Amino acid sequence: MTDDLIELLQTLDSRQYGYGLLDRYFEGASPLSFLSREAKVALRNFDQLSSNLCRTAVVSLQERLRLAGVEGTDAWSLFEYSDLDQLAAQVHRDALLYGVGYVLCWTDATGRPRATVEHPNEVAVKRDPVTRQIVSAVKRVRTAKTTEAWVYYPERVEHWTANSPSSGNAGYELVETVGHSLGVVPVVAIGHEDEPSVIDDLLSIQDAINKLLLDMMVASEYAGRPRRYASGIELTEKPVIDDDGNPVIDPDTGEIVTEAVNPFPEENRMMISEDANSRFGAIPAADLRTFESGIRVLISQAMMVSGLPAHYVGLLQDSVTSADALRAAEAALVARAEARQRQYGVGWESVARLLVAIRDGLDPDAVTARVAWSPADTRSQAQEADYAVKLYQSGILSRTGVLKRLGLTADEIADELENTRRDAQLGHDIKLGKYLTEMTN
Repeated sequence: MTDDLIELLQTLDSRQYGYGLLDRYFEGASPLSFLSREAKVALRNFDQLSSNLCRTAVVSLQERLRLAGVEGTDAWSLFEYSDLDQLAAQVHRDALLYGVGYVLCWTDATGRPRATVEHPNEVAVKRDPVTRQIVSAVKRVRTAKTTEAWVYYPERVEHWTANSPSSGNAGYELVETVGHSLGVVPVVAIGHEDEPSVIDDLLSIQDAINKLLLDMMVASEYAGRPRRYASGIELTEKPVIDDDGNPVIDPDTGEIVTEAVNPFPEENRMMISEDANSRFGAIPAADLRTFESGIRVLISQAMMVSGLPAHYVGLLQDSVTSADALRAAEAALVARAEARQRQYGVGWESVARLLVAIRDGLDPDAVTARVAWSPADTRSQAQEADYAVKLYQSGILSRTGVLKRLGLTADEIADELENTRRDAQLGHDIKLGKYLTEMTN
């Protein structure tokens, strides 16, 4: 084994616990270690209870990160061949949740360039401390009988294997070495492995919200409904029954074991006592609305650190909100999504350059690529169309610029321009035919 392989595998293993913790919060399975023993008994019928703001914070940004095309080169067809126009959402989710997502660029069985989405649980990279460029990367896959590892360098790929599905960082043997002429590591990081997760600041707030929700459930179980009470009444004795329905016998005395129970079962609608000193009454139910104010405070803190608007976290207004008010409320979320577009666009441009370089045998640095994104904000189609028409009529934007502003992809824009040219030619031919017919007559 080489030192690079050992170092890369150690880096990969060191991130597993943190990724697992983020996974649990994203899936709504955050730990409930803050619950008391009594609360756990009261909630024994609840497998899990979580408002799961963490998933909302990730998905609300993920759905606003949509690749629209690649400019400067014809790489978009390679993106579509690799299904990246659809799988990019998975990379963005990984980058938002773990801080980084990975894309591996190589060739498939037919020799065509293909990019595959790799999970951060299986990939780790090593960077140059000065340039911050990736100098090596590893991908580890566990099978039923072996552990496979591929180490990627700027000029070669090494395949290592260990004869154990749970192999640590030892026992690997070199299987194959494949050279390439890319000059860079064919693994691209979307984001950065040291980038914090978008839910890091939400974890403690999520725990606090879960606690208040569970406290409310405990209060509902014990004091959420009116309770009746009676005083001056003796308890009754009832035999203790085992699992088979037989009375339990005390082995020392040979007598039936009994226990004192309430003479008025819970299902009784009327309580009667012959004792004149008996007193009956009722304890009102607890007011569970006291938990609402605490939950609202915590949700407001979650909105502050995540940029989520009120209507995303369930804080509904009494009246219907206008479209302009909704767009204003989403301004912070849109700004964060646009910042992520600029950050992740660097990685996607590297993917485009690598795919073109693999196809054409070029140096990736010689390929120019710019990623186009769909708008991150929520737009009214009627207002956006009216605005685009005014920009076109005033000469500020060309037809291509207007179509791009409307959110069409590069392929859709090309098809639309071709259709417009064809329609214009057809209209010209019809007019010319009519003119020639009139001249002949």
